[in-house]
Amino acid sequence: GEVSFDTRNLLSSKAFGHTAQYDTLIHNYLKNEKLSENFSITFQKHSEMRYGENPHQSSASYKIPGNNEANILNAIIHQGKKLSYNNIMDADGALACVREFDEPACVVVKHANPCGVAVGSDLLDIYNRAFNADSLSAFGGIIAFNRTCTPAVAEAITTVFVEIVLAPRFDVEALEIFQKKKNLRVLEIGDFGKRTAKLEVRNVDGGLLVQDVDTKLLSRDDLTVVTEKQPSVQDIETALFTWKVLRHAKSNGILIAKDKTTVGLGAGQVSRVDSVHMAIRKGGENVKGSVLASDAFFPFRDSIDAIKDSGIKTVLQPGGSVRDQEVIDACNEHGISMIFTGTRCFKH
Repeated sequence: GEVSFDTRNLLSSKAFGHTAQYDTLIHNYLKNEKLSENFSITFQKHSEMRYGENPHQSSASYKIPGNNEANILNAIIHQGKKLSYNNIMDADGALACVREFDEPACVVVKHANPCGVAVGSDLLDIYNRAFNADSLSAFGGIIAFNRTCTPAVAEAITTVFVEIVLAPRFDVEALEIFQKKKNLRVLEIGDFGKRTAKLEVRNVDGGLLVQDVDTKLLSRDDLTVVTEKQPSVQDIETALFTWKVLRHAKSNGILIAKDKTTVGLGAGQVSRVDSVHMAIRKGGENVKGSVLASDAFFPFRDSIDAIKDSGIKTVLQPGGSVRDQEVIDACNEHGISMIFTGTRCFKH
């Protein structure tokens, strides 16, 4: 009885894979440097999927060994079809965004961008405002809550088509209502709070890019008013709300919001002024009396000139352009207040 080469090869692969994972876990536990000279990571297969982003791409999900945090991979799936690659990506983005808020919140995500977000006290009202912020884009999207999903909210959701609903918990009656939609994926995440400091990894050809997750909090103390016109207290609160959402949108990102609700998003454009035009078009008449936020500085005054007749009251941006004064002058000409954050929130 000789053990075949194929069997020896299979067993060797399993043995070295096991010891490599063991060594990596020890290395990461013992090392002091976050971005060490030798950077090793290891994961265990969570699930295989029918395909990746597109049907011709193979795909699987992997999780950190021993991880039991409140996240998408550890969620209780109450019903619905198996999660796809795109489902997991979008659900993870929705969860990251809804974690920004201490007050009750609803986030609607489509293709990794938050197309509707609202906060408040009544969950049904919050959901309705978030969904109706851009109901066209919300079709087939992901809905995330940071509070227990109630029967009233479940009833409202079953009248539209969405892929996933996720929340810390669900009332039993809400779960019964969702059963009307057999294909709807219902994910119970468990109790969660704000995102914590950790590293995120991106693949590049031949290696990896590693950076801190952007968990930087923005407060009133970080803001500097740079225009003659001063923003109201409500404008400042809206600006801080807008920034929490904006950093989860693809750059170049422009977000307009008012009354604790997003109004229009312009994301993923290669020109900042194009993102401005998109956000205004999405918002329509609702942009009157709103706050506009930009994830990076305005390189020219053209974006300010584009909003001069829109009714937007306040602009929030990082500042730092060589043409900052030109942009500030444009705001002063048009009677718009402008606030600098001193920090940007690019997302690629």
